[in-house]
Amino acid sequence: MDIATLVGLLGGFGIIIGAIATGGDVMIFVDVPSTLIVVGGTFMVTLMQVSLADFLGSFAIGLKAFIYKVDDPKKLIEEAVTLADIARKNGLLALEGQEISNPFMKKGISLCVDGHDPSLVQKMLTRDIDLTIQRHEVGQRMFKNMATMAPAMGMIGTLIGLVQMLSNMSDPAAIGPAMAVALLTTLYGAVIANAFAQPLADKLGRASQLEQTNKALILETIGGIQEGMNPKVLEQMLGTYLPPKKRPEQA
Repeated sequence: MDIATLVGLLGGFGIIIGAIATGGDVMIFVDVPSTLIVVGGTFMVTLMQVSLADFLGSFAIGLKAFIYKVDDPKKLIEEAVTLADIARKNGLLALEGQEISNPFMKKGISLCVDGHDPSLVQKMLTRDIDLTIQRHEVGQRMFKNMATMAPAMGMIGTLIGLVQMLSNMSDPAAIGPAMAVALLTTLYGAVIANAFAQPLADKLGRASQLEQTNKALILETIGGIQEGMNPKVLEQMLGTYLPPKKRPEQA
């Protein structure tokens, strides 16, 4: 569970609701037609931009913003050095049956043990990375589209409300409440875009970036192991993926 995403989401909505509650009657901010226009309209217009499968799959990808867990690159490097040391001393076949925590690294080691050519292994793993990035981009794009469409649907709802209000000017006392309802759709659109969809898209982008970096590290690990690289040299090479203060000291 990513605490920052959960705290940020609940905190953001909590502050908005708290500000509304301190200003008077909360129920004046609740309007069913406005909700239908903004929420329903945003979903439908977003659906037009992607396939149904991508649309539904994007919500599963969206959960990664809350539950994703990226492996610590320092631990990956330690594991890589251990595997490289075993392979250098006992051969690639000695890696068979070794406990490997990261699924992508496990896949790469399995390809090595099966005796595939290094260029083929690199090609297969690189393709895996590229396809993973594409899947992640679909989810990010949908939430970015939602962040764009929600304010637009809010404005459409406001215009609808204004037209309805201006068409019935016979009762001046009703103009103020009608204007307030018309503006609610703009509020709903702004909240959905800026307190939910755009932050979620940015968090997914960050998670994808971290995962991509780890997979690049693993890709170099597999290449180094197949080349029979000295574990210490491999450790120094992979250390470039860490911040300078966390890199292993030069021997």
